[in-house]
Amino acid sequence: MNSETRICQNCKTEFVIEPDDFSFYEKMEVPPPTWCPECRLVRRLSWRNERFLYKRKCGSCNKEIITMYHEEESFPVYCRDCWYADNWDPRSHGAEYDFSKPFFLQWKELFNRVPRLALWQVDMTDSPYANIARQYKNAYLSYSLVGGGGENIFYSKGIDTSSNIFDCLNINDCENCYGNVHDAGNSNSHFCVESRNCIDSWFLFDCRNCQDCALSVNLRNKKYVFRNQQCDKEEYYRRLGELNLGSHERSEKAKEEFADLVSRALHKYADIVKATESSGNYIANAKRAISCFNTYDVENVKNCFRVFELKDSHDVTYHIRSELVYEYLTGGMSCQRIRFTMAGLDAMRDTDYTDYCGASSNLFGCIGIRNGEHCILNKQYTKEEYESLIPKIKEHMNTMPYVDASGKNYKYGEFFPPELSSFGYNETVAQEHFPLQSEEAKKKGYRWRERNKTHYGSTTSTDKLPDHIKDVQDAILKETITCRHHERGEHQAKCEASCTTAFKITPMELQFYRDKGIPLPRICPNCRHFERLQRVAPYKLWHRTCACAGKGSENGTVYRNTATHFHGERPCSNEFETSYSPERPEIVYCEQCYQSEVV
Repeated sequence: MNSETRICQNCKTEFVIEPDDFSFYEKMEVPPPTWCPECRLVRRLSWRNERFLYKRKCGSCNKEIITMYHEEESFPVYCRDCWYADNWDPRSHGAEYDFSKPFFLQWKELFNRVPRLALWQVDMTDSPYANIARQYKNAYLSYSLVGGGGENIFYSKGIDTSSNIFDCLNINDCENCYGNVHDAGNSNSHFCVESRNCIDSWFLFDCRNCQDCALSVNLRNKKYVFRNQQCDKEEYYRRLGELNLGSHERSEKAKEEFADLVSRALHKYADIVKATESSGNYIANAKRAISCFNTYDVENVKNCFRVFELKDSHDVTYHIRSELVYEYLTGGMSCQRIRFTMAGLDAMRDTDYTDYCGASSNLFGCIGIRNGEHCILNKQYTKEEYESLIPKIKEHMNTMPYVDASGKNYKYGEFFPPELSSFGYNETVAQEHFPLQSEEAKKKGYRWRERNKTHYGSTTSTDKLPDHIKDVQDAILKETITCRHHERGEHQAKCEASCTTAFKITPMELQFYRDKGIPLPRICPNCRHFERLQRVAPYKLWHRTCACAGKGSENGTVYRNTATHFHGERPCSNEFETSYSPERPEIVYCEQCYQSEVV
């Protein structure tokens, strides 16, 4: 079988389907996709709201709850106790399949009837403001968490098996950290980016196995290094003390210095560790992970985003410990042969087009089914009836496809249409990584949620906060602080960060700042999150050539090589796929040139 070049039904650009892809689609019994990989990713992400939480009444017990669903959405929303209770049955909302109208219209009608779980949580404790989270205790305004016994996660996202984490993004196996991005195995280290197994350190980029280091880049197995200069213990702590990082003013200057250091540091074409036949970024312990991001412990996967312990799967986002998964968004684990899934729970097998289903098999177009099998649109069938009806439904989806407002067809094999999503595009993860303005999003067929005006009644401004953390009194816990971005008019109606305009300090948070010598924040958690996102390379790939020109980087002034490379003084001819576009300023080296300089 040969490769085929096709035109994306959505963006009209070309994309290639490889022979191995066709083999996978045949194994999964699905047709080849009509959308390109990036459009498929955005389509899935437009159904995932993590950070926008609302208050509304539980549709069963009527108590006030925190939920990801805006009150404008008409379907019932249940608190966790009511949703998992035995006094209601999702099958009671089931319907006979209607061959006179498209499948997705029937599915949406069911979607609007079946009660939904307020927040996606599994085995969470004392965490009413955490969403899409598993096995954590005391997580606050934090999202996409995989715990295994972790606790105390504040204002963070993408945290795995970690504890005492504040304002971090995409880290695993860390403890007592603040402001870190794409790190692993760090302890008591703050403002570190793409660094691993570092202890008692500050402001590190691309460092490994370091202890007591600060304001440095590209270090390996170092101790007492300050501004990339080796020090003895006494000199290191003297220079670190002179930074006075407990002062907000001095901390901001250190951030500016660090940003300059990172801009002049070497960047490996991709952060890929212990992986073979793999492409993408932020990949570890992988075999044949193609065009994947935030992925580890996987084998034979493609076009996946934030997945772990996954095998033989394509187009999966946010999933763990499963195999043979296709077009999946959010949630469960221990699944097999599942297609077109949203908000999945655990232990699913042989299913199509399910949402909030768990411990079930042989479902098609179902919502909220647990411990069930042989259901279509939540209606129970016998095994024989189910197996007879499924081929007819797939054929009907192909002969009477759903057609969205822009004319795109949704036959069997397409993920759920974005215009049916219960979220506005600006509420979803899609906006974080593929930002759009309102009119542009609507033109592309996405919903848009006009934000509620917030009136928090701020009691103090940031210019009244003590500069140094040592001078902050407990009275700050009673204050509502105006976000500095809002004070200065920097975030108006078009703000992509969705500034909350004001914020409070919690007791545990204040104690952490005091213990670690970190000044109070001046901007709200949402603005802090979007600032961290700016440090992450896009989740897409460009074809580039190594920037090494022989004696240094291409222009010969920004970086001078410290070793002789395999290509001598001639420019390196190695090519690669990278998340750093050619227009970006970073110095991007291939694996060989990078290893010559850094290791």
